[in-house]
Amino acid sequence: MTWLPEASAHAMRIDILLAGLVIISLAVLGLVFGLMVLNVLRFRAGRTTAIARAIAEHKSWWFEIAWTSATLVIFFGLFLWATQLYVVGFRPPADAIQIYVTGKQWMWKIQYPGGQREINALHVPAGRPVQLLLTSEDVIHDFSIPALRIKHDVLPGRYQSLWFTATRTGSFRLYCTQFCGLGHSRMTATLTVMNATDYAGWLNSAPASGSLATVGEALFIRSGCSGCHASSRYAPDAGDTSRAPSMVGLYGSRVALADGRAIVADAAFLHDSILDPPHRPGASFATEMPSFRGVLAEDDLAALVAYLQTLSPALPPEAGN
Repeated sequence: MTWLPEASAHAMRIDILLAGLVIISLAVLGLVFGLMVLNVLRFRAGRTTAIARAIAEHKSWWFEIAWTSATLVIFFGLFLWATQLYVVGFRPPADAIQIYVTGKQWMWKIQYPGGQREINALHVPAGRPVQLLLTSEDVIHDFSIPALRIKHDVLPGRYQSLWFTATRTGSFRLYCTQFCGLGHSRMTATLTVMNATDYAGWLNSAPASGSLATVGEALFIRSGCSGCHASSRYAPDAGDTSRAPSMVGLYGSRVALADGRAIVADAAFLHDSILDPPHRPGASFATEMPSFRGVLAEDDLAALVAYLQTLSPALPPEAGN
């Protein structure tokens, strides 16, 4: 029995971890205070010096070493358990549906791969992994769905990734848990978990002006990106990468940086490279890319990232269109 409903497999694992932590903490608390009470009674005023001396002579350090070592090992095991849950929470499956979430005083803006948009509402299918790409347009927010036991800071100008698989249909509350201004208490939304059939029907009935990738493709041309970056169809010379790196196959590949490091070009990499190119230095090119911070809104960036993902044919197409 839990205080909050469990709407995902991750929620059950978090509850078990917290229950284990509470039980072990109470056991250690009882042991420590039990020994304190025992010693207070043994060495209380009025006991003879001979009795106290005899008890002191039979003291064993092995007992203290044993229980201290045991609690250390147990809590270290809890640490490894929590670390595993934390790492898994940031590694979405390859077939996860990507949904873009933008925090703004004082609302949540949701964009789906098929071009559907919502304000303060999030629809997901049950039994399917969903990856949320979180960002903010103004201040720091915090995205929290207690029923799923997920919570993550939402930072301006950066993508944060979070994923889950909902296991229970119904409606659940979504909150901002970081004070973000006078209207913070109103920054709530509703998560609706639907079965596969109902979700497909909702996607078909929700208004959309074209998929995110289609909007991003038009934006790629209109913003002048195609003048330097090859994207198979829109480039001065699809084989010329002397001015700028090709976008074909970039998403999901490993990119070598100027400092010698190699990182995976995920959605966060693409987003940050558009906003702050100097912070993502690659090999030397003939041109230097300007920053689009303040030029493109987060909605536009989401569309561009969705389009660039389609240029990596080796990866599975985005679900949810």
